[in-house]
Amino acid sequence: MKRRAVYGDRPPAYPSKEELAAELCFSESTVDAYVTRGLLPKPRRIGGSVRWCWAEVEAHLAHGDQLPTSPFQEALRHAT
Repeated sequence: MKRRAVYGDRPPAYPSKEELAAELCFSESTVDAYVTRGLLPKPRRIGGSVRWCWAEVEAHLAHGDQLPTSPFQEALRHAT
């Protein structure tokens, strides 16, 4: 059985891609796609590992409502 990436009720301060994906309920490829699109911050290299600053992730997610939406998302928002 594979170990869970995140333990307890708070995320690690500098999660790996696996831990970040688990915390956000995303796949690792979705994390990559969101970084490419600017929806998540770029990771930092700490020593030999790639990590995200959780505070930066939260800040990006909090300002996500200011990002442009697709026409499809706009139509869904106004559907009755």
